[in-house]
Amino acid sequence: MSPDCYCTALRKATRRATSLYDEALGPVGVNLAQFSLLRNIGRAGQVSLTELARLTELDRSTIGRNARVLERMGLVKTAPGEDQREAVLKLDGAGHRVLRDGAPLWEHAQQRVETALSPQFAGLLQQLLQAV
Repeated sequence: MSPDCYCTALRKATRRATSLYDEALGPVGVNLAQFSLLRNIGRAGQVSLTELARLTELDRSTIGRNARVLERMGLVKTAPGEDQREAVLKLDGAGHRVLRDGAPLWEHAQQRVETALSPQFAGLLQQLLQAV
């Protein structure tokens, strides 16, 4: 058996990268996972928890828990959807501000990763990750 586990290597790299982005987004008060959800909600305008789970490839119960955190932070609002059994999320004013103010911080983190890898390897990394 090979001593190198692809999953373990990916998980370690993910933890390091997540830490870098979390640090960068600290000034706006969110972590990378929260910022990512806000971006997805912002792109959709209004989105059901089920649809957001599909878009992010996360479990719906995970999305529900994270949405409640964002709501407590005053970044999103929930409202009844067309189907009364399903709530929809939309950004609140503070959520829009976090996205606006966080975008350059996120871009800076992106640049740090690209600089560390070199543009050539950053592009290759994107291709490799999409293949998994």
